[in-house]
Amino acid sequence: MVEFALPKNSRISGGKVWPKPQGATETREFRVYRWNPDDGKNPSVDTYYIDTHDCGPMVLDGLIWIKNHIDPTLTFRRSCREGVCGSCAMNIDGQNTLACTKSMHDVAAGGAVKVNPLPHQPVVKDLVPDLTNFYAQYASIEPWLKTTSPTPQKEWKQSHEDREKLDGLYECILCACCSTSCPSYWWNSERFLGPAALLQATRWVTDSRDEATGERLDNLEDPFRLYRCHTIMNCAKACPKGLNPSEAIATLKMKLVERQM
Repeated sequence: MVEFALPKNSRISGGKVWPKPQGATETREFRVYRWNPDDGKNPSVDTYYIDTHDCGPMVLDGLIWIKNHIDPTLTFRRSCREGVCGSCAMNIDGQNTLACTKSMHDVAAGGAVKVNPLPHQPVVKDLVPDLTNFYAQYASIEPWLKTTSPTPQKEWKQSHEDREKLDGLYECILCACCSTSCPSYWWNSERFLGPAALLQATRWVTDSRDEATGERLDNLEDPFRLYRCHTIMNCAKACPKGLNPSEAIATLKMKLVERQM
């Protein structure tokens, strides 16, 4: 389990306890991180109770129920609700995951559902982290096909064997669960690219159609951009898609070694 670490702008104080919904025969307690940059107050943890008979089973369902029935000021990101877009990534019961695929019934054996923003990131408001640096690092690895050969009339062809080499790499949804669970990224996020960006870098270095492998590896050969990874494996444990960024990073390191031999 990746224990929750406070966001960068946090000193949590006691929060508001909202009353239980009237007429509810079965409720579930939610303890949710709250912070509003405009009110001048410290962050807090508010306590809510949802009617489980009037709410879907996922943690995201619970948050939407709170926003619709109790507190419309609660702020969080969400979109697809199918584990595809990565928008609702947050720290739930000490684990980075997607709120839309995490069942509240699997949390804390029926206890309070503790919901916090992704760790060690500046908070925009409530459960919304500022991922500006995360996306800038993703852009820095130039995540698109780079070629020098003339563009074919129809498509760039690839063998089935070469296509299979991309499995476990292309499925990343950039939810940031892995990078924000990595201690090396916590302490060196301005220079270390982090598991997510490096997984994507591996995807393009591995692609047989790409013709900029040397340039991509040159871009990564830096004491911080790649080599701050110490194979702690938090990233693989946190990934909601079951991917292994640590393995991908090891692949990049090996390719750099092979190039020097």
